[in-house]
Amino acid sequence: MAPKKSEKKADAGKVAKAVKSSVSRKVKKIRTKVRFYKPKTLSKARDPKYPRKSVESRGDKLDKYRIIQCPVTTESAMKKIEEINTLVFLVDINATKPKIKEAIRQLYDVQCAKVNTLIRPDGRKKAYVHLTPDYDALDV
Repeated sequence: MAPKKSEKKADAGKVAKAVKSSVSRKVKKIRTKVRFYKPKTLSKARDPKYPRKSVESRGDKLDKYRIIQCPVTTESAMKKIEEINTLVFLVDINATKPKIKEAIRQLYDVQCAKVNTLIRPDGRKKAYVHLTPDYDALDV
C-alpha cells in the first residue's frame, strides 16, 4: 500500500527541518578530577518474593535449662557444699557469669553472692556458685 499524501507531507517537513538545522554533536564533558566516581543511581528498597529462611529463629537459645547442665557430685564438690556454702555445676560453654547467676536464681530460688567459672581440660565449663549467707547449699 502506498503512503497517503498527508503522511508524505509530514515526512517531507521533517526532512526539510533536518536539512535546515545544523548537525549537533554530543558535547564531551570536561573532567576536572583524575579519579572516576561511579554515578549515584536509583536504589530501591528490597521487596523479596519469598522468605530466604523457611522458619524464624528461636529467640533465646540459652535458656535456664540449657545453661545449667548438671551438678557436680564429686567428693571435693561435696566438701565445698558443706564448708563454704558453694554449689558446683557443669554449665554451657557460652554461658556468662550473669546468665549463670540468673539461671540459678530461677531454677533453685536462691540468691548467688558470686560465680566463679573455669574451663576444664576436656572443654566443658564448670561454675562455682557461692550462695549468700541467708541460703544454705545443703538445702538446695
